[in-house]
Amino acid sequence: MPDAGASATPGRDALADRQLLEPIARAALAEITPESTVGAFREITVEDAVATVHFSPRMGGYPGWVWAVAIAVNEGLEPSVLETELIPSDGALVAPEWVPWSDRLEEYLSHQADEDDSEEEDSDDAEESDDSEESDDDDHEHDEDDLDPDDDVDGVDIDEHAPMTEHDDTEHDDTEHDPTDED
Repeated sequence: MPDAGASATPGRDALADRQLLEPIARAALAEITPESTVGAFREITVEDAVATVHFSPRMGGYPGWVWAVAIAVNEGLEPSVLETELIPSDGALVAPEWVPWSDRLEEYLSHQADEDDSEEEDSDDAEESDDSEESDDDDHEHDEDDLDPDDDVDGVDIDEHAPMTEHDDTEHDDTEHDPTDED
């Protein structure tokens, strides 16, 4: 750090600025991140008595990002670190802009309604072509096996494995032997 009597006036001599501000900026970054994550010096920008020192990062997953250290550089005062941060530059990989949940839900519901409408149109078209081709088969949609209550379920005859009760025997006997039927 420069002695208290030294005057820091960035912008007059870029090399002097770098020699004065780069060590201060690196020391500030060392407080928040390992030194191995701070790469090469990039530039110093000065605006309104604040010099921002930029460094490249040495971390995977941060292409296009920059370490930035803002340093107050008032005439007659010792430079003072204001802020340290990792910021995206042009072309940096960043998260998409945040969209409120209500807006996302509205968009989702609208999209679902559009899909339902297009599916309904497709099914109407398919039904019209099916109706014209298979109008004769409509009466025979169900086979006799489909209407038989003693159908097999998954290849197993349910009635065959069901326990028989007295009521089942009498009902079964009544259907096989009609008392009015004389043979």
